Order: sequence, then C-alpha cells, then structure tokens
Amino acid sequence: MGEVEGRNYFFVTPSTFDDLVSQGAFVEHATFGGNQYGTSKKTIEDQMAKGLVVVLDIEMNGVKQMKANSSIDARYVFIKPPSFEALERRLRGRGTEKDEDVQKRLEQAKAEIEYADIEGVHDKIIVNDDLDRAFKELEEFVYE
Repeated sequence: MGEVEGRNYFFVTPSTFDDLVSQGAFVEHATFGGNQYGTSKKTIEDQMAKGLVVVLDIEMNGVKQMKANSSIDARYVFIKPPSFEALERRLRGRGTEKDEDVQKRLEQAKAEIEYADIEGVHDKIIVNDDLDRAFKELEEFVYE
C-alpha cells in the first residue's frame, strides 16, 4: 500500500498495541480485518500545538469512543456515498481486494451509514456525489 513506518503509520506489535490501549495512549482504537488501529493522543496534541488542524479518518466506534472519553475539542463529519450501490461499484472498481474483503467493507459501511443517520451524531454529513463539491464542502467545514 506504500505506507511508510514513522510517516503514515507507526507499526507496533500486538502486545505493544495492547499495552498502549491499557495506558490510555489513544483517543480511539479499533480492530478491523484482523489489524489493530489507534489514534495517538500525543500525535494529535503535538500537531495542534503547531497550530495545525487535525483531521481524523475514523469509523463509528472511534467516534463513540471520542465522544465518550476525549478531552479533545472535536467536530464530526461523515462522508456519505451517494448510494450503497455507488459505494459497492467504487469498492469493486478498485480491484484491490478479494470479494470477501469487499463484503466485509460493505457490511461495515452499512452499519456506518445507519449510525450516521442518527440525529446529532455528526455535526455535518457530506454526500460524496461530486468529488470537487464534496471536498469544497469539507474544506469549508474544517476551516469555519
């Protein structure tokens, strides 16, 4: 995937990850596709101290964790596909995953969309039916 250690991600062993979870080092964490993911509190704090806007790409359980436990002032936006069928076409069109992996992603997406439709969960929902417009809407939301 072209991910670089120390740049895109910080890869750690499963036991180290579990230790970090128990130490409260993450604002959110999850397991998906057999892999563990977490967002470091320290990394967010370091970037904010530089005056940067931090944008996280997290799933619904991460949103729930942050809303329940985070001391970070956050706003929540959901990028929604124009339809479930369009999402499936996009995922399959990539040709990067096995069918069973696409099915898992679609199942997760269905749950995510249902969660996003609950009133008040997100501050904004952007329908990604036109990439340029959706990006502009996201940019305006981030910098308002």
